[in-house]
Amino acid sequence: MSDTPPLARKSHGRLSISANRQPRSLMDEPPRIKGAWTAKIVTLFPDAFPGTLGISLLGKARELGLWALETIDLRPFGIGKHLNVDDTPAGGGAGMVLRADVVGAALTQAAIGTPKDRALWPVVYLSPRGAPLTQAMAQRYAQAEGMTLLCGRFEGVDERVLEQFGIEEVSIGDFVLTGGEVAAQVLIDATVRLIPGVLGNAESAVEESHSNGLLEHPQYTKPAEWEGRAIPEVLMSGHHGKIEKWRHGMSEALTRARRPDLWAQYLQKQGKSDDGEA
Repeated sequence: MSDTPPLARKSHGRLSISANRQPRSLMDEPPRIKGAWTAKIVTLFPDAFPGTLGISLLGKARELGLWALETIDLRPFGIGKHLNVDDTPAGGGAGMVLRADVVGAALTQAAIGTPKDRALWPVVYLSPRGAPLTQAMAQRYAQAEGMTLLCGRFEGVDERVLEQFGIEEVSIGDFVLTGGEVAAQVLIDATVRLIPGVLGNAESAVEESHSNGLLEHPQYTKPAEWEGRAIPEVLMSGHHGKIEKWRHGMSEALTRARRPDLWAQYLQKQGKSDDGEA
């Protein structure tokens, strides 16, 4: 006999809350343009969204229907009276691990209506052991129809569910968070801003850091002089060729000084050595 009830109810004093397995669209379901890029997020904390994704240009773009956000609450897929989503690690050890059957059921729900081709619809688990998030990855995700993101908790997720669903693991840095919700927002932000129409000015996404393999050049604005520091004369010259050359040179200098790893990759792509020779 299965230990999973049809849908359990949890009592909180005078309140009785029914678990619901249906995806929850946020902020009263803004209008959605047909074929709009969509993020589906499997999480124990759906109220963490939209978070910062609901403000500024990304929030406005979502209100306009340029992209969509849905959350799938993991708790209603839990097992037993208390809707347990985790259990102790096989083989012993500290902490708890999200169960394969629970996460698998939620991912199956999330997959409804999405392409099976992972190029068209990536499924990503935010994990500190994943591949580092890069601008190139964000560009790839932005070219898909949408993606599903799994936010981990505790000690992680049963490895079998990652294998079963062909899940890609992605990390936002060499550090550990209490859960994947913040990382998911970072990944979505990096991706959605590349969708045509979201930023408004398409050149903004082309000229910024990492777009060409280099860090972005320094930026200046009014006043022309502040605290004894003046804007570099070349930027005030009106000579676009000289300005572009200065900016590129500064990008190279900053990348070489601050990110030797990126500088080495840049040189390799250019077919150059660090002494400037091909």
